[in-house]
Amino acid sequence: MEKAPLSLYELNVLIRQALNDSFPEAYWIQAELSDVRSNATGHCYLEFVQKDPHSNNLMAKARGTIWGSVYRMLKPYFEESTGQAFVSGIKVLVQVTVEFHELYGLSLTVTDIDPTYTLGDMARKRRAILKQLEDEGVLSLNKELEMPMLAQRIAVISSLSAAGYGDFCHQLEENPYGFMFYPHLFPALMQGNQVEESIITALNVVNNHRDEFDVVVIIRGGGATSDLSGFDTYLLANNCAQFPLPIITGIGHERDDTVLDSVAHTRVKTPTAAAQFLITHMHQAAESLEQLTESLLSSVTDRMEREHSQLTNLTNRLPLVIQNRTTREGFLLEQLIQKVSVGIIRNLTNKQHRLMLLEQRVIDASPERLLKRGFSLTMKDGKAVTDSALLKQGDIIITRLAKGEVKSEVK
Repeated sequence: MEKAPLSLYELNVLIRQALNDSFPEAYWIQAELSDVRSNATGHCYLEFVQKDPHSNNLMAKARGTIWGSVYRMLKPYFEESTGQAFVSGIKVLVQVTVEFHELYGLSLTVTDIDPTYTLGDMARKRRAILKQLEDEGVLSLNKELEMPMLAQRIAVISSLSAAGYGDFCHQLEENPYGFMFYPHLFPALMQGNQVEESIITALNVVNNHRDEFDVVVIIRGGGATSDLSGFDTYLLANNCAQFPLPIITGIGHERDDTVLDSVAHTRVKTPTAAAQFLITHMHQAAESLEQLTESLLSSVTDRMEREHSQLTNLTNRLPLVIQNRTTREGFLLEQLIQKVSVGIIRNLTNKQHRLMLLEQRVIDASPERLLKRGFSLTMKDGKAVTDSALLKQGDIIITRLAKGEVKSEVK
């Protein structure tokens, strides 16, 4: 005799009973959250998935439920412990019971969660990102930038409505030293799924005007601790690590540094701490400048005293120096006069001798001397006759002798 067929409900009841008998305890499972959502009653519905670590293909999936009474305690406990929002995409270690409902089917009901597992997974991801940045040679680039001595022009990336931005500006304005700071806000979303994209966009705008700023400050205040996961991404860290201005982070958390904190030039805990860092840096710069001023004044005073002393010594030595110089110059002048005198006398003697020789030659060449030696001089019309062809018959000529003259007529 054949058994009567079961209704679907009856079969599901049998399944429920079998599962209850086979899985009577609670079990700890490792899984990734997917499709996390809560309703108005406070219950949370989600899916647990497991992916192949090599291909990332889906290997297993199960529907999950966290009843409101548990979810109200579990969610804040997890987020406060990890700094990570209870959202899709994170890996968790949860305690579940296996339940089967005739209408809703199989479900894993969450009764507890271990935040340390998620922290370990997050730390592993952070380490992987930092290792990748180190391998690319950009991990410490921003830290290696020199902080300007006078960091007054500040590009602030924050949410306009965030309490932390107001605290930051107030801290700067009320600094006890009266230093002037010039913060300029570049609005960005500091919580939620768009943190990475929003901050990178703001950084690009700042980069287009980088000559107008000394530093960049990324601050966040007033948001939930669970919204820090957006600061643990490779793209954001890579942009900040290679940014041409020093970056200061103050995103308001006490736990381990985010990836963004690890690549930033300076990491502080809160927006007010970021402001105080800038004030302290400015105060140290002012003290350094004051010390330099005092050192310069002291150096100038010492130099002036040394120069005055040297000038006094030179003034006292000047008469003696002048006297010695005058004596030396007088001696040199006397020697020079002697040399010049000897030279002049020698030159005059030579000239006189030459003159005497010339005079003797002139005397020897004079007509009187020639006439005395027996020569005569024939003249016509007062001019000496040197060519007989110039004379004609009837010309009267005069012949001069050493003694007397002879007047003749040419025949």
